[in-house]
Amino acid sequence: MIPWLDIDTPFPSVEQALREPDGLLAAGFDLSPARILDAYRHGIFPWFSEGQPVLWWSPDPRMVLLPADVHITRSMAKVLRNRPYEVRCDTAFETVMRACAEPRDGVAGTWISEDMISAYCALHAQGYAHSVETWVDGQLAGGLYGMAIGRIFYGESMFSRVRDGSKIALIHLARYLESQGFALIDCQMNTSHLGSMGGHEIPRREFCRIVSAGNRSGMPPGRWPADCIPPFFRH
Repeated sequence: MIPWLDIDTPFPSVEQALREPDGLLAAGFDLSPARILDAYRHGIFPWFSEGQPVLWWSPDPRMVLLPADVHITRSMAKVLRNRPYEVRCDTAFETVMRACAEPRDGVAGTWISEDMISAYCALHAQGYAHSVETWVDGQLAGGLYGMAIGRIFYGESMFSRVRDGSKIALIHLARYLESQGFALIDCQMNTSHLGSMGGHEIPRREFCRIVSAGNRSGMPPGRWPADCIPPFFRH
């Protein structure tokens, strides 16, 4: 059983963390920007359903993606070269979050609650949370959002309204992060989709070591320019 923790209690270290299924560490706390930032800096993230207490996770192993290792198939490279699209950053953050919260495949419900949207919009205003958006014919066709702290990008969720909409955003994000010296993209949980894009699992101990090092350098918080990610070019 995960104990309820007093709001002023510090997060347990990973070494002290309870060994619960899928890395569930604690229940409780609030969703203040300061609390969420402290969690990410310790390799922990919030994830819970409506009606549950705030649940905090640090899975072992952890799914990650190295920016330089994002996998682009031949068919996807053709899409990147030939399909008309535009990639923008931070022009529709809340819209991207709400799109990620929409039901998928007829399944109702989402973990992206109004409280989560409010919390991450506050972090977006502070320059920590970012959206990467795929636009086609002036319409938002896909995208993703996550947190940039130091040299780590913590991916949260993605969506597509057209085929490959989220893949386009992820590939361009990885290219941009590589150019800015980011160490890795945190994918949190293992999925076949992220595995097909080059994601792989590493031990939590190694993940937390990389996060600790990444906290000490990197880009300062701030809104990313809308056009900071250039078009994809054939290499």
